[in-house]
Formats: sequence, structure tokens, C-alpha cells
Amino acid sequence: MSAALPGPADALGLARPADTASTRLWRTVRRNPTIVIGGLMLVILGGASLAAPLLASIDPIEIDVIARLQGPSAEHPFGTDHMGRDIWSRTVHGGRISLLVGASVALIASTLGLLLGLLAGYIDLVDRIVMRIMDGLMSIPSILLAIALMALAGSSVGNVIFAITVSEVPRVTRLVRGIVLGVREEPFVEAAVACGTRTGWVIVRHILPVTVAPLIVQATYVAAAAIISEAYLSFLGAGTPPEVPSWGNVVAEGRDFFPIAPWLILVPSGFLAVTVLSVNMLGDGLRDTLDPRIARRL
Repeated sequence: MSAALPGPADALGLARPADTASTRLWRTVRRNPTIVIGGLMLVILGGASLAAPLLASIDPIEIDVIARLQGPSAEHPFGTDHMGRDIWSRTVHGGRISLLVGASVALIASTLGLLLGLLAGYIDLVDRIVMRIMDGLMSIPSILLAIALMALAGSSVGNVIFAITVSEVPRVTRLVRGIVLGVREEPFVEAAVACGTRTGWVIVRHILPVTVAPLIVQATYVAAAAIISEAYLSFLGAGTPPEVPSWGNVVAEGRDFFPIAPWLILVPSGFLAVTVLSVNMLGDGLRDTLDPRIARRL
């Protein structure tokens, strides 16, 4: 067989340019546009919420009875509610609550679920105790469990985060436990155990890295579920206090006026839908990138 002819770079004695980190990153982004779209939408919504005092000069709880139920105008871009409060201001300030709850629940639930899942999947005694508790929590509908906890703890943002986290931890724990049960029988783990490696080091060095990619993807879905759960609780009056604007209680306060002022519901509901959509798109893109079976097909 004849040897391959040298290219122009080889003929001049120049090495072929290696893929740089930016090139590999751009290739990954091009193959997974949902990461870009979802991430960009999330950055815009998060930036608008963080910059709410700059984007909305009107206090979200300022009452102006003369301007009640006004339609969109230059002064009030998305109209006013039945108390004359600016809907744009209440919506962008309410985004802070939803994003804070989503990020906090995802972080706390993922951390606790990772710890419990690693221990339950690797240590049989812990598995029998922890998973029975998780099964008991999962037997109760998450929204009912959150409402019950809120009824006991009272209305506050911190209690909302706690109540939703309790209902999300079992799902993360089961995911991590399932991964650990499959990995602990692999030859490299058995070899580490046979060499006398301590249990803690086996978990940290050989099992933990395998759970990171699925956990990151699961965390995005937990964040989306937490945002929706917070809206449910606030809509039912069991979430954030009425004086704290959130998308759920803004919709709840405007539902009686929907026939004459539909913007009271459409504006916060639209922001809620776009936020959850962006988080789910980001999660789908990360799953496609981090799952080696899907990545090979791409």
C-alpha cells in the first residue's frame, strides 16, 4: 500500500495545529445548541431579576388606588393590578424569589442526595435505613408534603426552600444510589478494595466521579421543579408572605380580575414558563453532552 501523501503543512515541516480548548468548546456548543439557548435565556432572566431595582423604578409594593387596573402604558409597561401596583416591577422582583428558591433547592438537595446516595449504594446497612426513609417521603405527593411542612413552619422564603428540598432529596438519593450500585461491581472498584483501599477513599476516588455528570443534569431538573413548586405554594397562599412579590402570589391576586385585566396573569405566567423552559433546555443540553452514549451518536 502506498503511503499517504504529505500535506502542505507537512511539506514545509510545520506541525498540524492541535485543537485548542476554545475549538473543542465551540464544537461542543455547536453540537448542543440547547445549552446556548437555554443558558442565554436563563442569564437574561437572572440578570433582569438581579437588576430589578434599576429596571423597575417603581416600588413593587407601592399602592396607587387611582391607577388601579390600568392597561399597559409608558409609565406601567405591563399595567397595574387591583391595588394600583406596577405589574412589571412586581414581576421582575418576583423573579428573584423564584430563581433563589430554584438555585437553593437544587444545590442543597443535590448535596444531601449525593451524600446519602453514595453511602446507601455502597454500605448495605445504611441502604436499608436510608432508602426506607426515602421511600416513605416519596409515597407522599411532593406538593402535599410541602404544604404540610409550610403549615407547620409558617410562610417565609427560607421555609419554602426547606419544604421543597425535603420533597426533592429522595429523588436525587435514588438516582445516585442506582449509579453506585452499578459501579461498585466494576473491576476497578473491586481491585481497589482488594488492594486494601479504605472505604472512604474508594467512594471519593473511584465512585464519586462517575456520579457527577448525572447529578449535574438532575440538579437542573430539580431547580425547574422547585421553581414550579414555589409558584404552586405561593398561589395557594402557603408560600412566600403576601408582602413579598413572587410569580405565584401575583397570579393568585390577579385571577379574579382576569376577564377585565388579563395581563395580571399572563405576564408573570409567561416569565415563569420561559424560566422553566430555559432550565429544562439547559438540562437537556447537558445530558446530551455529558452522556457518552448520546455524545458518540452526535
